[in-house]
Amino acid sequence: MNTTFDSLTEHWHSIAPWVIAPHTDSDYQKHIDLLNQLIDCVGENEQHPLASLLNFVGMLVSDYEKQHFASPEATPQQVLTFLMQEHQLKQSDLPEIGSQGVVSEILNGKRELNTRQIKALAERFAVSPAVFI
Repeated sequence: MNTTFDSLTEHWHSIAPWVIAPHTDSDYQKHIDLLNQLIDCVGENEQHPLASLLNFVGMLVSDYEKQHFASPEATPQQVLTFLMQEHQLKQSDLPEIGSQGVVSEILNGKRELNTRQIKALAERFAVSPAVFI
């Protein structure tokens, strides 16, 4: 056998729960927890060894949410605008994103949210980071 296959076989029991799509709310929550840990670890470093796992788990979470939670398609900017309105916030009330100017650029689509900002917003509004991706 080839060494890659041997290594996969040896470690599969540890890896399998994270690379299989969540099927229950409990599975989904475990994937959300892993996604948050990966965001903390990987941050914006696309060269990090776990960056591809972050992207993959993010896709699994997003797919689960699309199948199980009724929500209209919205851009990250629309989601942020909605949450700001719901919580009666102004652009200057979001220092975790950056200055009022940075928030304005994000809301106007001139700038994308980065992983640090997504994590901070997800924590502040108690939502999945996937809603901002």
